[in-house]
Amino acid sequence: MISNRLEAKVQMTADTVDEAQRSLTGSSGVEVRWIMPEGFLELPFEADDLDELADQLAELARRALPGADEEVQLQWAAMCAAHYDEFVEAGVQYAGFVTTEVDGARCTATVNVSLMDLDGRAGNDPAGFIASTMRHLELGQIGEVQLPCGPAVTCVGNRTASVDGSLTQSGQDEPIWTSFIQVQIPLNNGTMLLLEMGTPTVEGWDVFSAMFAGVVKSVRFFDAMGAPLVMPG
Repeated sequence: MISNRLEAKVQMTADTVDEAQRSLTGSSGVEVRWIMPEGFLELPFEADDLDELADQLAELARRALPGADEEVQLQWAAMCAAHYDEFVEAGVQYAGFVTTEVDGARCTATVNVSLMDLDGRAGNDPAGFIASTMRHLELGQIGEVQLPCGPAVTCVGNRTASVDGSLTQSGQDEPIWTSFIQVQIPLNNGTMLLLEMGTPTVEGWDVFSAMFAGVVKSVRFFDAMGAPLVMPG
């Protein structure tokens, strides 16, 4: 089972090169830190206005598509910009992507990190509540793991999305299947950290899932004074 393999991988230490620490702070003052491996390009989340965001996305497009002409780069930047309303709604505060070659195939993956409110019905066993709810909704293969930062729930599954016609050879919107791993970590302040890796390239699944397990294992929590926190459970 993929979920069992993920649970095993979460217990491993990922070997990363030139890794970079990332962090975000929730409204209650709990700081989240994690480590992203080398090679990820990150979408901007600190622009002061839409013009600055457009400039930052255009620069990102030049880095992501260095061999493409300017029109394709701008279309790609516009496609990224179209997702920001979804990011806000989902509480996404970090979004990165990587493209690499696996066994001769060009593969890509995204990683998103979100903070959101925990369901008030979660009670004293929020991880168990999350796992039970997700099983009921049949969102994928559900598992529970113990991370260094506390208990977590994993979900492994597939979903379909649409690629904008401006980026396809046919000129029409085309469906694309994405395999994903989602990890939800309940905090003791009524919020939840959600990390998700998705890839449309089957060839890269093992590489990206192992990489993501290392990212998840690196998550740490700190209070307002900088002292480390481990969530109970």
